[in-house]
Amino acid sequence: MGKRKHNSAEVKKAEMKTTYIAKLTDVPTSPRKMRIVADLVRLNDVEQALAILKHSPKEASGRLYKLLLSAIANWQAKNEGARMEDAQLYIKEIFVDSARQLKRIRTAPQGRAHRIRKRSNHVTLILDSRVELTEDNNN
Repeated sequence: MGKRKHNSAEVKKAEMKTTYIAKLTDVPTSPRKMRIVADLVRLNDVEQALAILKHSPKEASGRLYKLLLSAIANWQAKNEGARMEDAQLYIKEIFVDSARQLKRIRTAPQGRAHRIRKRSNHVTLILDSRVELTEDNNN
């Protein structure tokens, strides 16, 4: 039983070498608004996703654009000398989780108060390559 856990850890470690992750935490945008933009680029090629995010009028697209550039930089750090076009990078996963809420009170008529919930979110972006890069491809 102990060997099974050890093997799964090795598999996970090998898988982490081929995936490239970037995270954005505590973004002061509601998760619902961020998911709309995340759905636009999910499973797209990196170049296409960059173009979509650059020309999108939504405020969340600017944050995702920078996050995608960060994930590309993480890929370049692990694959020095490799060309991005040869790797055919694409967005394997992108998901938005809700983060903490700031709770505020706004005055309301007749001496009442309404609760204001200022939402924030966490975004995780995972890149993957459609082709397997080997030492022969790098040279």
